[in-house]
Amino acid sequence: MKNTYFLLFLLAIGLSSCNQGKVKELEVKLNSSEEQREMLTTQLESVQRTNGDLLARMEDLSVISKEGATSIRESLQSISGQTSYITELNRSIARKDSLNMALVMNLKRSLDNINDDDVQVEVRGGKVHVSISDNLLFASGSARVNAAANKVLQKVGLVLNDHRDLNIIVEGHTDNVPVRANGIADNWDLSAKRATAVVRTLVNQYQVDPARLSAAGRAEYDPRGDNSTPQGRARNRRTEIVITPSLDEFFDLAKQQGMQG
Repeated sequence: MKNTYFLLFLLAIGLSSCNQGKVKELEVKLNSSEEQREMLTTQLESVQRTNGDLLARMEDLSVISKEGATSIRESLQSISGQTSYITELNRSIARKDSLNMALVMNLKRSLDNINDDDVQVEVRGGKVHVSISDNLLFASGSARVNAAANKVLQKVGLVLNDHRDLNIIVEGHTDNVPVRANGIADNWDLSAKRATAVVRTLVNQYQVDPARLSAAGRAEYDPRGDNSTPQGRARNRRTEIVITPSLDEFFDLAKQQGMQG
């Protein structure tokens, strides 16, 4: 009987030891699971923060893209406007060049029987220049137009009246030799008086609109030849009829561009 109790006692102790081992094993697993849960929770929070950062960056990127698209659109519109302006300006320049060429041809056709040494027609600086030597227009030191010059001025006047949208500046030029003539103060005075005399002739005899004409004296300060030689001084003694296209369309284009800018 005693042996039976002893065996039961040993069995109870064994069961108790076994249960304690199971409990410890469960506790270890529970602790491990808790650690894994905490680790997973930490990872989840990290992922959530990362996702939040990515969303914020995507929102920023969206804003930047919209602003960039707006900027690009505005730049393209500006470029398109500049291209249209340049295209229209080129068309205006082409029209002006065509007009100048037609004017040169008309003038040369009208003056084909005039000595080339006395009258020259050329385009210079976007303007048509009709250069008439003083040998043909005036006596030495005089501002009175010669009767022989009327033939040339009449032909020039006819062409000018055919192109009524053009403006004309008549420029008097001299060499650098000081003038000695009664009633003439200096080369400035002589060149201005000669230019004015040609303007009066064009207006009074050939009905060129005076509102289109201007007179200017340049004295010796715009030479075409070398004043140290007789040939050069002869080239410099001249009157130039400078024909300029109307600049209204260019001013209009510049004004429109300024308003768009």
